[in-house]
Amino acid sequence: QVQLVESGGGLVQAGGSLRLSCKASGDTICISTMGWYRQAPGKERELVAHVTIGESTYYADSVKGRFTISRDNAKNTVYLQMNSLKPEDTAVYYCNARATRPNPCGLRRDNWGQGTQVTVSS
Repeated sequence: QVQLVESGGGLVQAGGSLRLSCKASGDTICISTMGWYRQAPGKERELVAHVTIGESTYYADSVKGRFTISRDNAKNTVYLQMNSLKPEDTAVYYCNARATRPNPCGLRRDNWGQGTQVTVSS
């Protein structure tokens, strides 16, 4: 199994910055892509950014140029640096770790953290 623990959320004014961290433990050898999703009240969970084990990145259009995702494989940690925050970035942010293929550890395909609240005031 994999455990994901997020930190770094909070309340910030528009234009400010926050850095989220997500540390994985357990069967980390079977983790491939790691990413961040978010879910605002009344909306579906959406992908914000992800980074492959080879450090290729993807960003949602809404955060391009403002957010940066990175990972430290030695520390089994993924980060999300969020700059120029907007009120519409307000959401619960969830860390995601996807299992490798093949998956000898028997992990679920998608593994989730507990979520961390990010609130951006106008």
